Amino acid sequence: MAAVLIDSAARARLVRRFGAELAEPWCDALPDLVARLTAQWGLEVRETRPGNTGRTLLCTGPGGDPQVLKLTPDPEVAQLECAGLRAWAGCSHAVQVLDADLDAGAILLEGLVPGTELRGREVPWPEIGALLTELHSVAPPPGLPPLTERVTFMYDITERTVPGSPAEPHLTPEVLARARSRALALASDGPVAVVHGDLHPGNVLDAGPRGVVAIDPRPSVGDPAFDLADWLYLPLAAGGTLEDGIEALRPHLPGLDVTRALAWCAALAPLAAHAPLRRGEHTPFTDALLEMAR
Repeated sequence: MAAVLIDSAARARLVRRFGAELAEPWCDALPDLVARLTAQWGLEVRETRPGNTGRTLLCTGPGGDPQVLKLTPDPEVAQLECAGLRAWAGCSHAVQVLDADLDAGAILLEGLVPGTELRGREVPWPEIGALLTELHSVAPPPGLPPLTERVTFMYDITERTVPGSPAEPHLTPEVLARARSRALALASDGPVAVVHGDLHPGNVLDAGPRGVVAIDPRPSVGDPAFDLADWLYLPLAAGGTLEDGIEALRPHLPGLDVTRALAWCAALAPLAAHAPLRRGEHTPFTDALLEMAR
């Protein structure tokens, strides 16, 4: 049975993200685009995966190897992701680009086996330290935006989606403005590296003997400690503390700047609390995040 390229839920998600004027025609034209690209690259689509910015197609390549075709209605999204991944060309802990048609918003990536997310699993802290060290060691290429742009985008999205949701009583304009100011101040100084920008356990996959591999970057240039926050929140969510995360990561991340890492955790805390609060999940973890944001 042929994979369903776009269903009503995926279409609605893309309309919310990009607006109907861009998303609807793209969804309508998706079968023709996929037919052209699969013929061009010798792919057979096996499975589709949802995404907030497009569609991800799990494919078999011409040699029988797994490959991944990523598609987005916004070519700028593809261009930015591809620029970040090409900065990490040859890095074992970053997924590798095989080809791209950026005018069509398409990136062809290597497939990872088994390719399972780290979300919900015990954190392999030594491998996460190695991943962070490798990603942050490359020289930033020209053309990547500054980290301040990523911070601004994230807070803009949050401020648009909080009103009218269960998160509104907790993420007030004052809380969000204070956190945005803290994050922009951190993003405006400090060390400089290629920052992944969305490095949570759902965007790190198990690649078997190769170890863990980062996917789906929203890359920028700025303080690498930005990428630590989602990992340091994990012990906190499990009933521990941020310091537990620091102590787990410290032996595996040379040069860890504890002060800046904890400052980023406070600056990004409302963003981490946003999703569970929107779902009505008011928990000790969200309480801890909101306390950090005060």
